[in-house]
Amino acid sequence: MNRLATLVGLLLATLLAACDRQPAEKPLQYSSGPAGAVTPIYRLAVHPLHNPQKLSEAYQPLVDHLNRQLKGVQIELEASRDYPAYEKKFRAREPAFLLPNPWQTLQAMKVGYHVIAMAGDAEDFKGIFIIRKDSGIKMPADLKGQVVSYPSPTALAAAIMPQYFLHVHGIDINRDIKNAYVGSQESSIMNVYLGNAAGVTWPPPWRLFQKDHPAEASQLQLIWETPPLINNSVMVRDDVPETVRTLVRKSLLELTQTPQGKTILAGMETSRFHAADDASYGVVTDYIKRFEKEVRLVESK
Repeated sequence: MNRLATLVGLLLATLLAACDRQPAEKPLQYSSGPAGAVTPIYRLAVHPLHNPQKLSEAYQPLVDHLNRQLKGVQIELEASRDYPAYEKKFRAREPAFLLPNPWQTLQAMKVGYHVIAMAGDAEDFKGIFIIRKDSGIKMPADLKGQVVSYPSPTALAAAIMPQYFLHVHGIDINRDIKNAYVGSQESSIMNVYLGNAAGVTWPPPWRLFQKDHPAEASQLQLIWETPPLINNSVMVRDDVPETVRTLVRKSLLELTQTPQGKTILAGMETSRFHAADDASYGVVTDYIKRFEKEVRLVESK
């Protein structure tokens, strides 16, 4: 009996051990799509035209429209807190699509982005000076010794072009005035309302400020504007599939053809997207060379 009991005990132990072992194959997994199917996500990073919340309000309808046109991929909007943060992102080749200013366009080309469109009319890309109506400022010489605000030293329409304007009008921007780089277009305008002698921006943010802050805007006025240059670009990273970049470009260029598209453009304070390529921005290269020779370096070394 002892021998029989021992054999029965061994058999039970073997059976229990077999039950405890994990099966060789992986357990079944369930999903809402085919196994291994992952939707590619491409980020569209827009340079800091507005604060992140306002930028989302302006540009998310465009992203939603593009996603309705695209099949099998998804675009996500990405905002940045300021110009340096935005420039760090594209220099690291993080976003797939960019909407940079023309100076940033030249920098992005160096790391493998290419222009597929221009956002807005070239005539709308110009620097404008905002002052208080009660400031007493009449001419550029009245700014000597005063504070002038800008979004960033790398903002082309809202810093570089206005500083060249002042240079041409006899102001040494490095000695005659105090330059305050305040992070965003809206902040540049608000700093004038709060006491700076002048603030620099460009037409779309000024139009939006007048809509969103009518009481403050009523105490301000546009006094000077620079000649126009070329507007912001839309760029794509060089490893994005040709089918995706072609459809995005086509969708942008056709926005004016439908009422919905016109509403999207109006929300961005943009008249239309124009066909453009890398060569279209050669004029910016020439402008920057002249500016850096006569005024200051765009970026401190």
